[in-house]
Amino acid sequence: MQDKLSFVPLGGIGEVTKNMYLYEYNSQILIIDCGLGFADETMLGVDLLLPDISYLLKKIKSGSSKIVGMALTHGHEDHIGALPFVLEPLPKFPIYATPLTSAFANEKLVEFGEKPKVETVDFGDDPIVLGDFKISFIRVTHSIPDTSHIFIQTPVGNFYHGSDFKFDLTPFDNKKTDFDKIIDAAKEEIVCLMSDCLGAEKEGYTKSEQTLSKNIEQEMRECEGKFILTTYSSNISRLNQAIIAASRLGRKVCFVGRSLIKAAKIAQRMGYMELDKKMEVEVGDIGKHNDKNLVLLVAGSQGQENSALARITNGEHREIKISPKDTVLFSADPIPGNEISINSLIDSLSKMGIKVIHSKNSESFHVSGHGAQQELMLMMALARPKNVLPIGGTFTHMARYKELAKKQGFSESKILLIEDGQEVVFDKEKISLGKKISLGNVYVDEVSEEVVEHFVIRDRQKISKEGVVVIMAEVDAGNGQMVGNPNIIVRGLSQAESSIINRRLTKELPKAIRGRRGRVTDWVYIRKNIRETSERSIFIELHRRPLILPVVIEV
Repeated sequence: MQDKLSFVPLGGIGEVTKNMYLYEYNSQILIIDCGLGFADETMLGVDLLLPDISYLLKKIKSGSSKIVGMALTHGHEDHIGALPFVLEPLPKFPIYATPLTSAFANEKLVEFGEKPKVETVDFGDDPIVLGDFKISFIRVTHSIPDTSHIFIQTPVGNFYHGSDFKFDLTPFDNKKTDFDKIIDAAKEEIVCLMSDCLGAEKEGYTKSEQTLSKNIEQEMRECEGKFILTTYSSNISRLNQAIIAASRLGRKVCFVGRSLIKAAKIAQRMGYMELDKKMEVEVGDIGKHNDKNLVLLVAGSQGQENSALARITNGEHREIKISPKDTVLFSADPIPGNEISINSLIDSLSKMGIKVIHSKNSESFHVSGHGAQQELMLMMALARPKNVLPIGGTFTHMARYKELAKKQGFSESKILLIEDGQEVVFDKEKISLGKKISLGNVYVDEVSEEVVEHFVIRDRQKISKEGVVVIMAEVDAGNGQMVGNPNIIVRGLSQAESSIINRRLTKELPKAIRGRRGRVTDWVYIRKNIRETSERSIFIELHRRPLILPVVIEV
């Protein structure tokens, strides 16, 4: 029987998030990455999206396959965020990642009550043998330190897993892409390059991180109030640039938001971030300092409802109040699907007279972590693969990548455009498409944190078991206060329970939004506040979780 290797994407192809890829040889499986996706505002009761591992579980439970190991390319949520959910039902196996990636991944596991499971690998270490696989970590530049590509050697041939990257020749941390290792891998002959394609529509090269420093400092210098910068919590380079600018201008620095505080602590502990303790201000001490002497590094660049930035914008943050003299800088690209929530946040800030800098009105304060067209073609030229397969992008990005590959001399048959769940079979003679695995949607409930496969089915089950509560509330757009008592309709519960709910919510809902003053600019936030207050109050009174449907009427 001829040796064959199967490549099976469980997420990350045709979409930007949920990156998880399987390399199968005989009965052995190597996993690359284990990432989250993010729900949009249409997914009621849903917070996170997970890769569907039912195919993997079936193979393990049948005894036909064994997971020999996992490698993580870098520390972004869409590559490591699903670990606490995915590892629990799977048997133990070794997991490897570079230092910062390992630290972020283990912190996430500990947060969910798990023990650290990710072993640390340095870029100079010898290749790691996992069954019949041999893997090497190759340093590349991205928007987070310690990003790597994975060179995978197998009996069928060699594969280059080229996840998120760009070729920044002047990275902020001075740790450049290891071009020599890429060239050495090419000398071993690469059957297929699995390449990041997210920047395939952008011409030229992606700008260097270094170009941002002077722009951030200049904008900070001109700001008469608090300078608020929001970016991905893991964008350590961007945080460092803001810290250096603050130091030069004599401003104090405060980290705001749980995810960002954790990332900063890890980076400082590992020496990836230097911050004089005299410069750092705790959130509770912000009121002791003049606004013009503060730089706030705030989580919530994607407009997440529960983020620190959303709470600050909506006047719900206990310690931080926004001022027209403040400047808010969004130093992050929107993840596809998050545009509506981000634009709503920007609009709310703008209505308050605050200067907001974002990607649509300035390109001087953020650079992508993904290579543009020239870098993607350079990657093909350096790796010299026999075949290419774009990953980590939408189908639009993949189609554009195909055009670039043709310019590099690849024929139609050597460019593989597939979907999640589509097996690609490699043997020493040819490449063919194998089985098409049906992948379902796997959601994480934002209230209970339970994993559910179809939120529509879950909501219907919730209504049948727990009932439904419709809340119609009139809210004054001018001052954000509730007008009169809410109209509450309860179905599927007893008359006694309905009376308790009516009495409790009539009392609690006006109080819930009373602390918010001023013209309403974010109605999504008002609905969320009503829903969460109702869920909490009903559970306290009845230990029931009916489906809550808030209807807010602007008056």
